[in-house]
Amino acid sequence: MTRTPTSPGPRGSAPSPDIETDGESFTLRAFSVGSALVLLLAVACPYTVFLHQTAGMSADFITAGAVFLFFLLTGGVNALLRLLHPPWSLRTGELVVVYTMMIVASAIPTWGLVANLLPVLPGAYYYATPENDWKNLLQPYIREWLVPQDPLAIQYFYEGAPAGSPIPWEAWATPLAAWSVLIGAVYAVMLASMVILRKQWIDHERLVFPLAQLPLEMLREGRAGEVVRPFFKNPLMWAGFLLPFFVFSTRGLHRYFNYIPYVETFTQLRFLRRTMLVRIFLSFPVIGFTYFVNLEVAFSLWFFHLLARLQSALFQVIGYEVPGRAETFTGGGIGTSPGVSHQAMGAMIVLALFTLWTARGHLRQVFRTAWRGRGSPAAADDSGEMLSYRAAVLTLAGGLAVIALWLNASGMPLWITPLFIFAAFVIFLGLTRIIAEAGVGFCRAQMVAPVFSVYGLGTDAFGPAGLVSTGFTYTWAVDIRTSVMASAINGLKLVDAVGIRRTRPLLLGIVLAIVIALVGSVVTTLWLAYTHGGINLQSWFFGGMPRTVFGFVADKINNPLSTAVIWPRWGFTGFGAAVMAGLMYARQHFLWWPLHYIGLPIADTWVMSWVWFGILVGWLLKLVILKYGGVTAYRAGRPFFLGLILGQITCVGAWMIIDSVTGMVGNYIHIGSP
Repeated sequence: MTRTPTSPGPRGSAPSPDIETDGESFTLRAFSVGSALVLLLAVACPYTVFLHQTAGMSADFITAGAVFLFFLLTGGVNALLRLLHPPWSLRTGELVVVYTMMIVASAIPTWGLVANLLPVLPGAYYYATPENDWKNLLQPYIREWLVPQDPLAIQYFYEGAPAGSPIPWEAWATPLAAWSVLIGAVYAVMLASMVILRKQWIDHERLVFPLAQLPLEMLREGRAGEVVRPFFKNPLMWAGFLLPFFVFSTRGLHRYFNYIPYVETFTQLRFLRRTMLVRIFLSFPVIGFTYFVNLEVAFSLWFFHLLARLQSALFQVIGYEVPGRAETFTGGGIGTSPGVSHQAMGAMIVLALFTLWTARGHLRQVFRTAWRGRGSPAAADDSGEMLSYRAAVLTLAGGLAVIALWLNASGMPLWITPLFIFAAFVIFLGLTRIIAEAGVGFCRAQMVAPVFSVYGLGTDAFGPAGLVSTGFTYTWAVDIRTSVMASAINGLKLVDAVGIRRTRPLLLGIVLAIVIALVGSVVTTLWLAYTHGGINLQSWFFGGMPRTVFGFVADKINNPLSTAVIWPRWGFTGFGAAVMAGLMYARQHFLWWPLHYIGLPIADTWVMSWVWFGILVGWLLKLVILKYGGVTAYRAGRPFFLGLILGQITCVGAWMIIDSVTGMVGNYIHIGSP
């Protein structure tokens, strides 16, 4: 199959004539604008998701909210400032800083952290009933500093405080302070690991980074003195933009005026005695991003989804099932076999280890530089990195130690913490690699660290306190549809592409974005909960998630796992690892081998069940364009496919604004997946 270059070219090749020095990128103006937009995301994302129950603009790796605001900034506000008084407009480097701050912040307000964290913390108390007996099963093992202890503060969080009552901030002070230590350590490890791997992925392997293509095009300069950048004057881009904007606006209008029909974009099919459910959903952003992905990679994504669906269906037909429950978050939720999910975890482990093995030469230089200093023989040049390699390595080691000690203090046995941390960061790193290489803006791991650890070691190894502690990790290590790690490496790619060489000040912007996003989203979420009552807001976060977390823990306390449950799952994990290793070996050693391995670790997740068809359509369109038009036609088509992405995101953003003004609830317009 034909391989096509999809990145903007070598380091610094993206046109950016208005960058004069790196210092002009990291300005007070850039940090101020970035901070203001980060605060807007931190408030608006939970407000619209919880109160208006719209699609999450910060729900996925695509960081739709950041893209929408960046579109308004670069195509509207900045162009107007250029017209009125050019020195007032932000330069390209400043815009990159602003965008990087926004995409990092997007990983925090909703699915990335806060929407999972706050509703779960008091859930074991509020949802305790005589029937589930959580009062005796769970509550004695919950450390007091982990959750609010005031019964009224817990009740009012879910049911709303009486009119005129203040928000009980003091009840949340201790748990929020304790959790900030863990979250700070997790984010520190994520950032340090991306500093260490940046040069390997961007300079040595030259990964594609499809999610960076749209902002790069919005940043691309035209002729000197042009007010509007070329991307916003391209008719083909606007043709692609209007297609999803029109199609999905019919859905928004239908919510207001039910006599206006909407364009249906979803159906589903069943095969093999109705055991194999296949969703057919048209997602324009998925089609657009797939256009920038290598053909073999795109084929791998949709092919392995159908293969995994078929495997689970065949298990049902023949009556075979792996012992134990099919846990939430371990598959597509549509008949996925637990064995297939463990198989995917084995593949994810191999992907993460292979990523580190491929970078072994670079990692040796990094650790040599960290140990002996930059001036030592064969040391790596870290002058252009966001952190020195010594600081990055120390941060990585210190962060991992803090995470292990924190988990132990919360009840997890100390000897188990290395396995759990390994599983969690294998998933984080594996997903980040998939995002950088395959650009799947909508994806999730098929297995999660708590389930993998408990089923891997058995319930007796954890004990009740360890199981409760593991349950709380659902808040930051489970529903991973976006992460600071993936956002950070995409931001570093943008910085590299526009030619910024000295990136140390970028760390300040990222840390600032994280702090503002955390504070803003926590305050907004607590205000919404105590004002409206959590159970009156978005039902999954305030009802489904807490019940899932503590239901899992209570089930494992009541029904300890035997070796008859544990060993078959390790067998599937090993099988998945072996298949992944075989695919990688074939890919590396046989030029004729057509099948890429990247789709196997995320083959049959809930998110992939919605986006696989869009990937298939994007893959097919790119294949046809390359076959009959060649590289020239491929390059000419880029604006249209970028328009598909931007059009649907803008449509969702526009209707969110309208709904916020009118007070409409439930006007849910998909971005890429539910």
